[in-house]
Amino acid sequence: MPLLLAPMEGLLDFVLRDVLTRVGGVDRCVSEFIRITGTLLPDKVFLRYVPELHHGSRTLAGVPVRAQLLGSDPVCMAENAARLAALGPEGIDLNFGCPAKVVNRHGGGAALLQDPEHIALLVAAVRRAVPTQLPVSAKMRLGYHDASLARECAQAMADNGACEIVVHARTKQDGYRPPAYWEQIPAIQAAVSVPVVANGEIWTVQDAQRCRAVSGCHALMLGRGMVADPGLALAIRAADAAASGQVPEAALAPVQWPDLWPHLASFWQLVCNHLEPRQRAGRLKQWLNLLRRRFPEAEVAYQQVRTLTDQRTITIWVQAQQPR
Repeated sequence: MPLLLAPMEGLLDFVLRDVLTRVGGVDRCVSEFIRITGTLLPDKVFLRYVPELHHGSRTLAGVPVRAQLLGSDPVCMAENAARLAALGPEGIDLNFGCPAKVVNRHGGGAALLQDPEHIALLVAAVRRAVPTQLPVSAKMRLGYHDASLARECAQAMADNGACEIVVHARTKQDGYRPPAYWEQIPAIQAAVSVPVVANGEIWTVQDAQRCRAVSGCHALMLGRGMVADPGLALAIRAADAAASGQVPEAALAPVQWPDLWPHLASFWQLVCNHLEPRQRAGRLKQWLNLLRRRFPEAEVAYQQVRTLTDQRTITIWVQAQQPR
């Protein structure tokens, strides 16, 4: 039952992908979207978003990374997909779900869900432009204003070469507000012959189990829930094993705060090594802020660093938190 790590612009980049896949339980990642706006991008842009291309398109933990493209011009998308394919990605994913106003205003992301015929042209163009053995998948929302075209959009993707469709079970209008409408996914699944992956509002093992039951999907994509609880994928796998009698429930141990500290330290080191100085303190605070949802200790940590901006001061603080 595949568990995928979601692409999340400004949050789930290569640094956090690296750390979360070290914790374990993830089968595949999808990169943040690479925006295609009318020019043929140089290799360095693809490598900046997906530095794992230097390592066989895998994180340092060995988890494959699929590169995601976002755009609305079939010719330009095809040309960039071909250039990206030459760098050896695990696959190429197409974004039909981004709700950002600036993206939608230019006809990209979720805006395309209003036009299944244009989706068909985009998917077909990319599929023709890359080697036949390279997977081309897609990620969509239920729709733009509503879910009335969800089945047609999914069919346009599957009929024109998408080998897998991830469905974020909300419309563009819903944004990220709870709930996710998992009950809308079975109709999409029934309309296509390719695997469908459910996504949205999976924060706990119980959420994962309910999502599977309601959506009919065994494969799940985890986003903010995995960032807030880096042990979520492992916990879902452990629950699956226990349900099948492979592991006694008493043996299931969730990832605890002390287990997480080496990963937080690694994250801070990677941030300092790879990101711009102005981004560093904010990225640590951003992750701690989400971790507060799962770990009471993260609230204490967040309050301690909330006003810190100096890298050296934060590094000293991180080192002081390491378990003795």
